[in-house]
Amino acid sequence: MTSFLRQRLPLAIALATALAATAQAAPNPYSGFTVFGDSLLDAGQFPDTGINGANLRFTNRVGPGYSPASGAVTGPVSSILLGQQLGFDVRTLDASTSLINQRIGLSDGDNWATGGYTTAQIRDSITARNGSVVAVGGLTLRSRDGYLPGLASQGLSLDPNTLFYISGGGNDFLQGLVTSPATAAAAANRLGDGVAALQQAGARYMVVWLLPDIGQTPALAGSPQQAASSALSRVYNQALVARLAGIDAEIIGLNVPQLLAEVVAEPGRYGLASGQNLTGTCFSGDNCTRNATYGLGAAAADPSQLLFNDRVHPTITGQRLIADYAYSLLAAPWEVTLLPEMAQSTLRAHQDGLHQRWLGDWHAWQPVGRWQGYVDTSARRLDVDDQRSTAGGDGNGYSLDLGGSYRLSEEWRFGVAAGVARQHLEPGAADSSYRLNSYLLSAFAQYQGERLWGDLTATGGRLDYDDLSRRFALGPTTRSEQGDTDGDLRALSARLGYDLAAAGSPWHLSPYLSADYARVQVDGYRERGNDATALEFDDQSSTSRRLGLGLQGRWQLAPATALFADLGREREFADGTRDVTMRLNSVPGLDYTLDGYQPDSDRTRLSLGVVQRLTPELTLRGGYSYAGAGDTQQQGVGLGLSLDF
Repeated sequence: MTSFLRQRLPLAIALATALAATAQAAPNPYSGFTVFGDSLLDAGQFPDTGINGANLRFTNRVGPGYSPASGAVTGPVSSILLGQQLGFDVRTLDASTSLINQRIGLSDGDNWATGGYTTAQIRDSITARNGSVVAVGGLTLRSRDGYLPGLASQGLSLDPNTLFYISGGGNDFLQGLVTSPATAAAAANRLGDGVAALQQAGARYMVVWLLPDIGQTPALAGSPQQAASSALSRVYNQALVARLAGIDAEIIGLNVPQLLAEVVAEPGRYGLASGQNLTGTCFSGDNCTRNATYGLGAAAADPSQLLFNDRVHPTITGQRLIADYAYSLLAAPWEVTLLPEMAQSTLRAHQDGLHQRWLGDWHAWQPVGRWQGYVDTSARRLDVDDQRSTAGGDGNGYSLDLGGSYRLSEEWRFGVAAGVARQHLEPGAADSSYRLNSYLLSAFAQYQGERLWGDLTATGGRLDYDDLSRRFALGPTTRSEQGDTDGDLRALSARLGYDLAAAGSPWHLSPYLSADYARVQVDGYRERGNDATALEFDDQSSTSRRLGLGLQGRWQLAPATALFADLGREREFADGTRDVTMRLNSVPGLDYTLDGYQPDSDRTRLSLGVVQRLTPELTLRGGYSYAGAGDTQQQGVGLGLSLDF
């Protein structure tokens, strides 16, 4: 068996590398992924005594028989799963101080979590010389400088775009260091010292676990110490949140205890066995009561049906749920920052519809002193591609516009346009659903001389986000968080062009300059409920400042029929990355701000259409529009009627 494993281990490593390399091409605004903690996040610091040449992880073994003798390896912990979701390679996700990796010539990874570490040792793995120590029974297997001293010794500094993933505190309880509220708070502050040291070195983004309820683990569930351990776990978490709130960084307090409580309340929904004591039994029987139905050695042995592998460590199912939970919080701004852009898209479609209408009756206005009324309908398709901090998605919308204009003189026409629009966007891997109702009102003025022409439009609008459903995977199920909010917009648009043909010509061709300003404000909102994944978002604003160059043309194909086209290129000057500040409903007071959507710098517009005069006063117009940038494309079709009176 040992010879077999030695032959197969390189293949297993190669397969793991290939799997990591083919991880989903998801958004990832982080330059690195570094982990600190204890056995809950340990990626393999210790040699596995059951498998020669392999590293040990503190979760269940997976494979035939679920036993060391089978040659199966241990399942990944949440830090590995989360790193894979973010697209980091297998070497980044590996252990920092593994003796096995050192001996076979593999480079060290960025996971410093080590089984058995207390909060003091976790802090030292960040801050101390010789602070990363892997030892068994007092025998040091390998040691190296902690993270920050190690960087300094290489003349390096911390990359502020690194994401840090941190847990700790359980071993302070299990090793008898926490015996009172004061010692629980002290342990939390020791972990906070490590977080503060990272922040002082330049760290900006951190995910920090709240401590799972120690009383609700097989180690203590049902024992006389359960109630006191649960109470001290709450004290620890209260002290940790208070400490983290005082650190100037973007810190997500991962509410693991509440998540696990929600999972235990509905086990079947999350892939666990129903009708089992999930907090009082385990799979392996290692210092805990082995589950009689799904535990090791049972006829239906299956660790994935249980929450705990041993007295305190989650099975692969628990690890996956925690990783998905963390990912859902990191991914939330990639979707929610698209809300202002939905409004910007609706506004541009409204403006493009006006421009198409004006191009359709260019040099064919109603007589002086007469009115023209119109009605337009349109439908459009929106596609958003993944960015470094934006989730891709598809959307559709439709609108109805009513308006009218009055021709004051040969050169001037004034008018108003009112529009209602409905837009739906489905971004993200789980197809979240965001709906927007927009109510827009525009006033415009047009000048049309012999050759020179121009127009100016002012638009205001009310936004009603009446159905916001953020959806994400949580183990085998999809969870949805619901909310709604309002907003408003205001915009100015101007164009100035010169017609290359005389007024009476059957064709017209004109280059033009355009300038646009738009500001969208989306009110903050709170997702309903107080479960572990529900979030509250602050107000968001989105400003667009564009200059453009275009060429438009119109050809009178027949006395009652004309074709038109418009091609433009715009430069966006407000192209900085949008961000949003948020907090978990269940962890009040711990705010964090993360990056989201980034507008493209350049945008191409195209409009094509036909105008058919049905009677001297009644005109039918049909058109197609396209607006495309590097990561966003919008296409639409429209149909409209106008009546001169």
